[in-house]
Amino acid sequence: MNKPEITQAMINAYDEYTHLTLDRRNFMDKLAKLAGSASAAAAIAPLLAASKASAEMVPASDERLMARDVTYPGSGGEMKGYLVEPKNPSGKLGAVIVIHENRGLNPHIRDVARRMALEGFIALAPDFLSPAGGTPENEDQAREMFGKLDPAVTVANAEASLAYVSKVEDANGKVGAIGFCWGGGLVNSFATKSPELKAGVAYYGAQPPAAEVPNIKAALMLHYAGLDDRINAGIDAYKKALEANGKDVEIFVYDGVNHAFNNDTSAARYDKKAADLAWGRTVEFLKKNLS
Repeated sequence: MNKPEITQAMINAYDEYTHLTLDRRNFMDKLAKLAGSASAAAAIAPLLAASKASAEMVPASDERLMARDVTYPGSGGEMKGYLVEPKNPSGKLGAVIVIHENRGLNPHIRDVARRMALEGFIALAPDFLSPAGGTPENEDQAREMFGKLDPAVTVANAEASLAYVSKVEDANGKVGAIGFCWGGGLVNSFATKSPELKAGVAYYGAQPPAAEVPNIKAALMLHYAGLDDRINAGIDAYKKALEANGKDVEIFVYDGVNHAFNNDTSAARYDKKAADLAWGRTVEFLKKNLS
C-alpha cells in the first residue's frame, strides 16, 4: 500500500485542531475533504499525530543512566516528575528542566530527558498537569486539561521544579530549561519571572508580553519553524523587545519545516536535519551557561 500524501494544508489543519479548536470531529471532517475521503483521512491522521510506539531513542533501561519517577513540593500541592542522571559523573553537573508539549509528560518527553542526561546534565521532566491529577493516557483529554491550568500556578510550579532539581546530589546549582510547543511558551514565561533560571531554550514557543521582557535574567535560545505562521507572528515583537533591553538571546528560524519539527514520533512533521542542528546548538548553549 502506498504511503498517503500529506499536504501542508493537512498539517495546518492538525495544528489548528491541537492548539486552537480541540474539536476532533471538525478536524476529521476537514481532513476528509482535503484527503478525498473519510478512509483516506483515517489513514493520514495517525501520521500527523505523535506515535507512542516510536518514542524511545534512549531506552529507559540504558545502563549509563539513573532514571526514576519522583515527587516534590509544588505550588500548593505535590508535583510529579521524571528525574534522569548520568551514572558516576566526574564532577558536579548543570541541571535542565525538560518541559513537555500540550500532551503532558508522555514517553517522548521522558526520552528527551534521557537524551539530555546523556549529554552530561541532570534532567528533570516535570508533569505540569500534576495539579489536575497528572497526565492522562488520552491526549485529547490532556489538551483540554491544559486550558484549565492557572498560568501563575504553572510558573510557580516551574520555579518549584528549579528549586528541587538544583539541590539534587551532584547538581552544581545552575539550572536551565528546555521546552517544546506549550513547553516552549512556558520557558519564555518562566524566564520573565525567575531570577534563578540561568538559561532557557524554547522550541516554537509562544512569546511573552513585551512589557515583561525587561525582567528576563536568563540567556535565551529560541528555535522556530519556518512554516509555523501561528507562532512566528510573535517573533518580531519579541526580538525587538529582547534586543532593546540588551538580553542575551540567539534566535534561529529553520526554513521549510513545521511546528513540532523536533518531535521524532510525528512522522509528518519531524525534520531530522533541523532537529539535529537545533539539538546540537541547544546542547552547546546549555553547556556554556550551566557549567
